[in-house]
Amino acid sequence: MLFGLRPILEALHAGRTLEKIFLLRGTKNSLTQEINDLARERGTPVSMVPTEKLDGLTRKNHQGAVAFVSPIDYMPLDSILSGLYEEGKVPFLLILDRITDVRNFGAIARNAECMGVHAIVVPARGAAQINGDAVKTSAGALNLIPVCRENNLRDSLNFLRESGVQIVACTEKSDASLESSSVDMTGPVAVLMGSEEDGISPEYLQLADHRLRIPMTGQIGSLNVSVASGIMLFEVLRQRLTSAKE
Repeated sequence: MLFGLRPILEALHAGRTLEKIFLLRGTKNSLTQEINDLARERGTPVSMVPTEKLDGLTRKNHQGAVAFVSPIDYMPLDSILSGLYEEGKVPFLLILDRITDVRNFGAIARNAECMGVHAIVVPARGAAQINGDAVKTSAGALNLIPVCRENNLRDSLNFLRESGVQIVACTEKSDASLESSSVDMTGPVAVLMGSEEDGISPEYLQLADHRLRIPMTGQIGSLNVSVASGIMLFEVLRQRLTSAKE
């Protein structure tokens, strides 16, 4: 953690990657304005909170400002994608819509690294905090796979589609089943997974090129999102391995 307005401002100026910033609600001065402006430029979420929230984060003298330093550095999505194309690689991305559980996120990152995903895309707000628990649960995968933190997932999805990447959404609301689908995922693809609570946001589902559900025969109607992501990512890998042999 970082405490105090000036240390947080200095960290932003130094280019340190901050996971999230909490400022005391109602505070208005040149320092808080500069922090807000720099955080917006860097895509760092800022929350205005009551003093009880800050007191709950730390017992130290926070002076109305607390920030969490990220254990990883975020990468720009456009740089990742252009780099993959320049290297002659077929982009394989994973987009996470509002995955908020830290351990689920870590497990998903581990799946992604094992299945050959090139980068994970998350929203700047409404996503799990990438902390020590996330890195530990990922078995170190978060130190190996780039993470792109995007201010607007809708814009990111449109950018990917315009760049030749098809969006494949995993949703139980689809009639098309993964095992019987004819969707070819050997080309540039981004798998879209939704929140543990209510799945993928409707506005993002509308932007998906394909919507697939995972077939199940048990009485429980849904899978944990980390398990579901593993199944979806394996199908992409399976198709690519099969295509490479032909």
